[in-house]
Amino acid sequence: MAVLVLNAGSSSLKGSLLEAGGSVTIGRAESALGADASKERGVDQAVRHIVDELARGGRPLAVGHRVVHGGTRFREPVRVDSTVLESIEALAEFAPLHNPVAAQVIRTARALLPDIPQVAVFDTAFHATLEPAQYRYPVPTAWFEEWGIRRFGFHGISVAWSTARAAELLGRPAADLQLVVAHLGNGCSVTAVAGGRSLSTSMGLTPLEGLMMGTRPGSIDPGILLYLLRTGRIDAAGLERALDHGSGLLAIAGSADLRELQGRADRGDPQARLAMEMFVLRAAAGIAAAASALAQLDAVVFTGGIGEHAAGVRRAIVDRLGVLGLPRIEAIEMTEDGPLTDASAAIAILRIEAREDALIAREVERLLDRV
Repeated sequence: MAVLVLNAGSSSLKGSLLEAGGSVTIGRAESALGADASKERGVDQAVRHIVDELARGGRPLAVGHRVVHGGTRFREPVRVDSTVLESIEALAEFAPLHNPVAAQVIRTARALLPDIPQVAVFDTAFHATLEPAQYRYPVPTAWFEEWGIRRFGFHGISVAWSTARAAELLGRPAADLQLVVAHLGNGCSVTAVAGGRSLSTSMGLTPLEGLMMGTRPGSIDPGILLYLLRTGRIDAAGLERALDHGSGLLAIAGSADLRELQGRADRGDPQARLAMEMFVLRAAAGIAAAASALAQLDAVVFTGGIGEHAAGVRRAIVDRLGVLGLPRIEAIEMTEDGPLTDASAAIAILRIEAREDALIAREVERLLDRV
């Protein structure tokens, strides 16, 4: 029997069918949902397409769903019922681009496969180990106690997978490793991991904080936002659109596609060069900040679409981190997981494919085995 994994993003729905154990992928399918899936009406159709495409050979054992925000309630995977679904929808105020889409995907999948258990796996859950000094913001206490303003962190499923794979590649138990995992894609984050636990992460209450991203700015002076609102230059809705869809690489160079920007930069385009330089500077700063949470640094992991495939960007980021003792690496294209440094390096640098689907499938089986 296999597990069907549905990974709802802000602009696409990815589906994977994996054999029991999550080690072998039987099939994959993907449906585009537009620039902002939360405003599209094609989610139900996308789910039907993927279910028809991947489950035509037989009904899966279970369906696993990636859900971006689990708040403080969901600290581990949970079997979905109506109450869980309502809670996922309620958390949309913290993840408006992601949770509404995930809830709609779950609702449609339950209708299409009514007798099959559905399990939600949360990106925030891996960061439930953060200590108060990391998850509290230095803002009025009432904001935290009454309104729940705190750091949650995201990309946790990807970080958990990368941590386990790094242990395999280095031949050491995850419990003995201290890592910085840089998930670089359209969304970007950096996480410090020690003994398999999240110690520090760059994203916050929402996925807007931290590194420069494809269409999101990452951390900026909050005074900018206050100024724009106070002077009436923009309203709250316009500000949200600009921060979610009109910032980051797109704002600087007119495109959020780093491959396109790299080509333009190589041809001398000044805006593309500026966007690339800003991206590298902020990613390197994020890795350095994460490393400060560790007692030592055993390895830096690059994952996500950019982390896996943009060899020149990886090298440029690492070049900025020589002060931390990172060895230089070459801009080598890699299609398999593995080290970018030799065995003698004091700090290993690894390229690892983001396999959220495989980790979700394993978590689904682990949960159902306990029932």
